[in-house]
This record gives sequence, structure tokens and C-alpha cells, in this order.
Amino acid sequence: ARRVARVGHRLVRRGRAMTWRATMTFVMVIVGANLLTAHYGLVAWLGLTATAGTWVAGFAFVARDHLHESGGPRWVAPAIVAGALISAAFSPALALASGVAFLFSELADWSVYAPLRKRGRTRAALASNVVGAVVDTFLFLWIAGFPLDGAATQVLVKVGTTTAFVLGVRLALRSQSVRQFTGGGRHA
Repeated sequence: ARRVARVGHRLVRRGRAMTWRATMTFVMVIVGANLLTAHYGLVAWLGLTATAGTWVAGFAFVARDHLHESGGPRWVAPAIVAGALISAAFSPALALASGVAFLFSELADWSVYAPLRKRGRTRAALASNVVGAVVDTFLFLWIAGFPLDGAATQVLVKVGTTTAFVLGVRLALRSQSVRQFTGGGRHA
């Protein structure tokens, strides 16, 4: 019984550590996206013009999904607030726009993610992140005072980066599972 209790205790500690890492990653991505936007504003890359933070915002949605998985939805709103508060040190206006946009996009994302999660993480993440990207983009641009005529490009960039991250993680996990199943991929 003691051995089972020790193993259980280690698993709880490992789960908490994963939740804290997911929280810190999400907060850092929020702050990073806001810092990029505050420093560079609108940038053109690959023929697309979007706020600089948009290029990493797709990863924020993936980090948010990971935080949902490891800590549950009660961890997400405080992480968004923490990211906005830290961002306020260098741009209060962007921090407000980011915080409001992320909170509302979180509600939209979760309303899609939660019911689809039963059918698989990848499907849930892709569908919910599209919805979250649309809500986040329009609210952020409107509150921050950026032109709304670039919203379609911003959504495209966010959905594109999110899709790349989600599918990349899926492929990495699948590859890892295959290596474990085949004995590390080494053949005699």
C-alpha cells in the first residue's frame, strides 16, 4: 500500500510540474507575442501583412490546449491575466487588447474543444483553434486600434501556424510511439 501511495504521490507531483510548465509556456508566448507587436507593429512576411505577434500567436493556441489538458480550464484564465499584466509593463494598450481578446477567444475555443475532445485531440485542437483565432483576431485588432481590413490575413496566419504546430506535435508523438513499439527503431 505504501508503494502504491509513493507512486501515486510521484504522479501527482509530475502532473503539477507539467501544469506549471504549460502555464509558464502559455504566459511566455502571450508576452512574447505582445512584445513583438509592441516593438514591430505590422510586419510583412511571405507576402502577408499582420501584426508581428500574430506569427507566434498560433503557438499560443496550442500552448493553451496543452494547459487545458494538463491543468484544466481553471488554469487558463489566470494565465491569460498573468500574460496581460506582464505585457502591461511595456504596452498597457496592447495588454488590454490581448487580455480581452484571449479571454473571449478562450471561451469560444473551449466551447468547441470540450465537446470535440472525445473524438480526438487533433480534431478538437484544429477546430477550436480556428474559432479562437477568428474571435481573438477581430477583438485584438479592434481594441488595439489596428485596421480591421487585415483581419483575414491575421486569421490565416494564426490558423496556419496553429495547424503546423498541432500536426507537427501529432507526427512527433506518432513517431515516438512507433519507435517505442519497434524497440527504438533499431533493426538487427
